[in-house]
Amino acid sequence: MHDLTGFQRDLLYVIAGADQPSGQTVKDEVEQYYSSEINHGRLYPNLDTLVNKELVEKGQLDRRTNYYAITDDGRQQIDERREWEGQYVDF
Repeated sequence: MHDLTGFQRDLLYVIAGADQPSGQTVKDEVEQYYSSEINHGRLYPNLDTLVNKELVEKGQLDRRTNYYAITDDGRQQIDERREWEGQYVDF
């Protein structure tokens, strides 16, 4: 996960916390967190990067709507990141 941008990590976390969200659902969640609009030109290339790195899988809900789901490798990357963070932040 060290080679992901912060934005890509945020997308990964949103996808991990949802049940096969659409791109629009991911966009809505991230916009709420960032308190600003995320354009499609930023969102979808970053989602594709997560798919290409096999951290997320992309499927089709219907002819116009894709869904995203965390892969086992994606979940492992999140677990490892949280363990690493835990070395430095103890709440």
